[in-house]
Amino acid sequence: MSSVAVQHQRILSGMRPTGKLHLGHYHGVLKNWIKLQHEYECFFCAVDWHALTTHYDDPSLIENHVWDMVIDWLAAGVNPGSATIFIQSKVPEHAELHLLLSMITPVGWLERQPTYKEQQDKLREKDLSTYGFLGYPLLQAADILIYKSGLVPVGSDQVPHIELARDIAGRFNHIYGREPGFEEKAEAAIKKLGKKNAKLYNSLRKKFQEEGVEEALETARALVEGHASMSLGDKERLYGYLEGGGKVILPEPLAMLTEVPKMPGLDGQKMSKSYNNTIALRDEPESVEKKIRTMPTDPARVRLTDAGDPDKCPVWEFHEIYSNEEVKTWVQEGCRSASIGCIECKQPVIDCVLKEQQSFLDNAREYEENPELVKNIVNEGCERARDIARETMDDVRHAMGLSYR
Repeated sequence: MSSVAVQHQRILSGMRPTGKLHLGHYHGVLKNWIKLQHEYECFFCAVDWHALTTHYDDPSLIENHVWDMVIDWLAAGVNPGSATIFIQSKVPEHAELHLLLSMITPVGWLERQPTYKEQQDKLREKDLSTYGFLGYPLLQAADILIYKSGLVPVGSDQVPHIELARDIAGRFNHIYGREPGFEEKAEAAIKKLGKKNAKLYNSLRKKFQEEGVEEALETARALVEGHASMSLGDKERLYGYLEGGGKVILPEPLAMLTEVPKMPGLDGQKMSKSYNNTIALRDEPESVEKKIRTMPTDPARVRLTDAGDPDKCPVWEFHEIYSNEEVKTWVQEGCRSASIGCIECKQPVIDCVLKEQQSFLDNAREYEENPELVKNIVNEGCERARDIARETMDDVRHAMGLSYR
């Protein structure tokens, strides 16, 4: 179970560097990041090591792809003043935690990940019989746990990866959280809460452990969290003692299920570079207009006088995302009655996408013209991320007997 009250938890999310982003990335991920950065302590990571798990044979483009991707993040509205933007490989503590967690992670846990077989089938042209590919869910777990992230925004297909991170954190805490004299130290920490709060803590602990009342657990966590003068070590002991375990060293993260709207591609399939059906965030207006004007429509509308069905037309899916109710009604009625043509139907979509694109182009210009500014933002983010990662690794090394103090 998570050891820190949700409102005090960090968020970690990452993206593989595949180059310039498209509207699918914006509507599926970035819009959510932009919202979350004002509500939580957010860490957004360019996961370049993850890119190597499937593209180890051609790493030449990764660095340029990282810079292009970060510029798109900034152009879309990710704010380096509100969120930490960094590159995975610039924080080597990720790799150290990955190594140490590999000592306790059963191979079977990795082999049963749904994406393991799926990706092997999907990328049959590549040799993915490598430890890096097998172990990438463990590296992903290390990415999350190194920041003691409490929440990870994901779609439903990624939930098994978060469950794996929870299992690994739980196993780590079970093996290494039982420090010598743990119960005595926990009881001493309870007294530091004060007589009244100590009595309440014990009552809530009993209620959770004997009756399984989740509300009691959350109330007790909040009680501990609110005690400003207590050391972090004592708080971690009390979190673990609540649940009947040892000291919580690596909090178990929770999946934050996000509603990911399906951003259609130009051909009606999911927007994806592999389908060559994308509109990039920084495509020029002429290119955007041409792409939308040449989109396929309802195949039943051979002539202008033929009635159509918007539900069978890829353009309608764009209207679902971009158009207001008035325009949607106009499209439904006009298409079904053949009172509007397909080019006419596409124009409101073109106007909305171009307006959105212009904001991306305007915002990106400053960063495109000044690459040193982007590098400075990332370097500052890497330093901030590394400071926290070092703190976590101090705790991990100490728990595993590797601190050599």
